[in-house]
Amino acid sequence: MSEFGALSIVPPLLAIALAILTRKAILSLFLGIWSGAVIYTGGLGIVQTFDWIVAAIIADDGFQATILVFTLLLGSGVALVWNLGGTYAIRDWAIERLDTQRKAGLAAWVLGIVLFFDDYANTAIVGSAMKDVSDQLRISREKLSYIVDSTAAPVATLGISSWVAFQLSLIEEGYAEAGVAEANRPSTFEVFLSSIPFNMYAILAIAMVAIVVLWGRDYGEMLTAEHRSWTTGRVTRKGAEPMQDVAGELGEPPASTPRLINFFAPVGVLIVVTVATAFWSGGFAPTGFLSDLLAAQFGSAGDRLWNAVINADFATALMIGAFGMVLSGFVLGKVYRVFGFGDATEYTVDGFGIMLTAVSILVLAWGIGEVISALETGQYVAEATVGTVPQAVLPALVMVVAGFIAFSTGTSWGTMGIMTPIAVPIAWEVTGGGAEGHTLVAVMVGVIFSGAIFGDHSSPISDTTVLSATFTGADLIDHVRTQIYYAVTVGLVSVALLLVWGFLGITPFVLLPVGVLILVALVYLLSEFDANRRGIDPVSVSEPQEPEADTISVGGSEKRE
Repeated sequence: MSEFGALSIVPPLLAIALAILTRKAILSLFLGIWSGAVIYTGGLGIVQTFDWIVAAIIADDGFQATILVFTLLLGSGVALVWNLGGTYAIRDWAIERLDTQRKAGLAAWVLGIVLFFDDYANTAIVGSAMKDVSDQLRISREKLSYIVDSTAAPVATLGISSWVAFQLSLIEEGYAEAGVAEANRPSTFEVFLSSIPFNMYAILAIAMVAIVVLWGRDYGEMLTAEHRSWTTGRVTRKGAEPMQDVAGELGEPPASTPRLINFFAPVGVLIVVTVATAFWSGGFAPTGFLSDLLAAQFGSAGDRLWNAVINADFATALMIGAFGMVLSGFVLGKVYRVFGFGDATEYTVDGFGIMLTAVSILVLAWGIGEVISALETGQYVAEATVGTVPQAVLPALVMVVAGFIAFSTGTSWGTMGIMTPIAVPIAWEVTGGGAEGHTLVAVMVGVIFSGAIFGDHSSPISDTTVLSATFTGADLIDHVRTQIYYAVTVGLVSVALLLVWGFLGITPFVLLPVGVLILVALVYLLSEFDANRRGIDPVSVSEPQEPEADTISVGGSEKRE
């Protein structure tokens, strides 16, 4: 148990409360770190505050510093694509085919599912690709951020990704804590596969996006945002502070002829180089793969491919992929005589600038992570709540606790790292081991995933939340305030289904379709109630009104006529 007790949860909750109330994320995060330093040192805590901020940059063997470089390079890639005219080209091309909000939202949802290998790359590619298209169709930036955020991490937990690789290592640790020998348990991958149906929040969150997009119904603050965007053309709230505004900061692109290749080539380079570098860093050599195929040794190739995914350095792969995207921008600018290397260098530096807000918030959010690690916030919450409880209630309780830890700390992976070694031994103990024990262990893995992602979606200090707002050009706090209604709805349905499973033992393959039907009913009822209370149309697919007389929305920037 943390020596600081209940005081350990004060810094993250203070940062979150101030961020939501003031909409000033950077100031709120800094004050949260400072309050933690005061608690930790018993004094003014200024030196400790900056020690934690510096540690946040260099922590995890350089992982976070690598992500910062990736984010800056991706900003440069976006700037080069913009100046090449690629953004205009993809916007014009997509608008011919995606001529309704429903089609555009569905395209973003499908892209989010396809790019399952990493949530950071997912948000970057989908957000950058769809932002200008959604602006033209008057989809609010808040809505696009929700679509991107609520597919990225959930999808990453259901397929082969950096998330799954990390969780597999934690399953091993959990069994070790429970004292179960490897010979007396299923393989780690079998446990993961068995956990997927119990990762109910991730599955239902993906379904929720499809329901909202296809039906065009919203409620809560998302209804306000969509009504504003649909009726006035303002894709962001007046007074909002978008995490990036490419059009406003970079001006009109010099390219006279927008070409689709100037969008698809850099994005394709980003994807291909990232995936290839990930496999290479994990020890997967293409020549060895081809020899396996020629020898018909598919099992060997599959094993090596899987091991490469487990051992891959995804952060470095993302950084190299973003660098490849920047290089492709230099080459395309020269080939099509849009700009030379000198101008391309200037655009690269300009791209760093559009990411400075995101980088600042990421560093401070990770600084909060240093605080909660020093104060042992996660351990305090977990040990104070997950003790001797009825087996039927345990899965639902673990999901709630994991959700609270992720919400208050802003780290899904940190939550998984805290909860898995605690929950797996408890599951083994309460069942007495054996087949029932292995089943409950798999359930624990699934619900920890669910809780971590739920808390992640609800927290303004989560890195994936920050990056989703960044690459869609939304105001961070507006993104959180609109998304949280949907996250809580899906979270409550997930908890209810886990309780039903705990008490009645109904298979999740029956419960999940029921959960989707419940979400459909809730979206209808809540959207009708909220719209009737405000006197507006609950379905955002009617004819839009003309924008305000002196204002039009261009790439998310308000420009005077």
